[in-house]
Amino acid sequence: MFEFIKNGLNEFKTFAIKGNVIDMAVGIIIGASFSGVVNSLVNDIIMPPLGWLLGKVDFTNLYFILPTSKDIPDTIYLSLDAAKDAGVVTINYGLFINQIISFIIVAFSVFILVKAINKLKNINIKDAEAAQEAATKQCPRCTSVIPIHATKCPFCTADI
Repeated sequence: MFEFIKNGLNEFKTFAIKGNVIDMAVGIIIGASFSGVVNSLVNDIIMPPLGWLLGKVDFTNLYFILPTSKDIPDTIYLSLDAAKDAGVVTINYGLFINQIISFIIVAFSVFILVKAINKLKNINIKDAEAAQEAATKQCPRCTSVIPIHATKCPFCTADI
């Protein structure tokens, strides 16, 4: 029984220490931080001027009230919080607009990041290919690619 637990703990330790798990954890933590920054950018920087340009509209207070009973008179609530406090059922399309803008910013940021990483990978691949080409030459007799310091072709056995 103890051997089973010991083996299980060793397997878990091996799994947890692998680079991929640690990289994933770091990515999740940075992603959560980035999400907070993007939400602040949308809610505090982008949406207030956009609402001002559209006639002093606060997107967080854009909502529809769903009628719950015909006996309750229509009441106008000054904010979404006031409507929620009163227990009114609402469709919060202003908050949805904020989330769409946040998603677009995150998606665009990820696109730029992936594009930059792919560009770096392509540069590294081109550098490796160039280094490999610099380390080889062509046999003058059989035109095979051979190491640059070779004195005899391994394909046609010609002296170089």
